[in-house]
Amino acid sequence: MSEDLIIGVFALQGDVREHLAALAECDVVARPVRRPEELASVHALVIPGGESTTMSKLVEIFGMLEPIRERIRGGMPVYGSCAGMIMLADHVLDGRSDQVFFGGIDMVVRRNAFGRQVDSFEANVDLAGVEGDPFHAVFIRAPRVESVGEGVEVLSRISGGDADGTIVAVRQGPLLATAFHPELTGDLRVHALFVEMVRAAAR
Repeated sequence: MSEDLIIGVFALQGDVREHLAALAECDVVARPVRRPEELASVHALVIPGGESTTMSKLVEIFGMLEPIRERIRGGMPVYGSCAGMIMLADHVLDGRSDQVFFGGIDMVVRRNAFGRQVDSFEANVDLAGVEGDPFHAVFIRAPRVESVGEGVEVLSRISGGDADGTIVAVRQGPLLATAFHPELTGDLRVHALFVEMVRAAAR
C-alpha cells in the first residue's frame, strides 16, 4: 500500500463506495471526502457519478464549492465520471439556472444527452492512454461533450450508431473526465490511469 498517496472520493452523493473500492485495488489510500478539512488531507479527488443538480446543492450546503475550486486552480488532480464530468465542465448545457459547477476543463457538456434512465446503454470504446482491449463503458443518463478547447485532449469517442463520434472522455492537464462509469465494470484501467496522473503530479 502506498501510504504516501491519498485519493479522496467526493462522498456527498453518487457512486462513492464503488470508487473507493476501485482505488483501493489500485494500491492507494482512498478516503471519503465530505468537508473542507477532509479535502485538505488528500492529494487528489474523484467526483463520482450521481445526480449533478443534487451535488450542486450539497457542495454549497457543506461549504465545499470554493475549497474544491481553489484546489483545482492549484493543480490538484481530479477525475470525474458521469455527473463528475458535468461538475468539471467550464460550460454546461441544459443545467438548472441555479446550478453551480467546479469547472476546470475547457469543454461544453450537455446533461442527460442520451436520454433518461431507460435509455442507458453500454458500448466498447477505444481509450487513449489505456492499453489492451477496448474499454467496456457503461452510460447511465450520461452527459456528452459538445466541444472542447485547444488545451483539452480527447481520449475517447463513441464509434458507430447514432452517437458516432461523440466525445466521452477527455483530459486537460491533471483533470480527467469520462461520460461513463468505470467504477461499475470491475475494469480498473481508468482508475489506474488516474492514479498514475496523481503520482506524476506528486513527483
